[in-house]
Amino acid sequence: METTTNTETERYLKTGAHIGTKYKTWGMKKYIYKRRDDGLKVMDIKTLDERINLAAKLISNYEKDKVVVVSRKLYGKTPIKQFAEAVGAKAIPSRFIPGTFTNPEGKEFTELSLLMVTEPDADFQAIKEAKSLRIPIISLSSTNNSTKDIDLIIPVNNKGRKSLALVFWMVARNILIERKEIKNEKEFTKTAEDFEYKLKEGKEELMKEKRNMERKRRPMKKGRGRPKR
Repeated sequence: METTTNTETERYLKTGAHIGTKYKTWGMKKYIYKRRDDGLKVMDIKTLDERINLAAKLISNYEKDKVVVVSRKLYGKTPIKQFAEAVGAKAIPSRFIPGTFTNPEGKEFTELSLLMVTEPDADFQAIKEAKSLRIPIISLSSTNNSTKDIDLIIPVNNKGRKSLALVFWMVARNILIERKEIKNEKEFTKTAEDFEYKLKEGKEELMKEKRNMERKRRPMKKGRGRPKR
């Protein structure tokens, strides 16, 4: 069994990848190392590292374009896009359209052999459809997440920008090593920072959403009603 290197341990600690929430589900209980004084649960770094390696080994056995990674969470958008670009997978950021995996006639229909999600609660529709097709499911899961229908859990802080970026970067790097497309980390051209969602992007999206909301609230001016015939 591979052991966690000092460098990787420092990365986990620096990004808070091991920090969970104040809440825990029955399924996530076994991944908790301890409880902090402030009530936050701390997940086991060794297990996190082992699951990252295991996820990479599993994903490397599937056809690139049949691996689909999903994230409805805002901070997961950039990580999954970068991940998909690095390993040749397909990314579905933001809203998941019902029927994407199960309706061949749908515009968004996507075939898959393996699904990876950022958070099981937010990405429940993708999980539901993949499960109905008996597709293996990998999930990044924090202490408060449900473990139902998940085949491989990566116990990690899936709320933070930096921890999400780190995990997707590490899994991508390890997949390329498993495929022998690169020999080591030094040959991986992307950095963990490249995988991180930038706050500037979030501000732009929030401003756009705010403008749209203001337009909807704005009363219709006289003369702009139904056009005369």
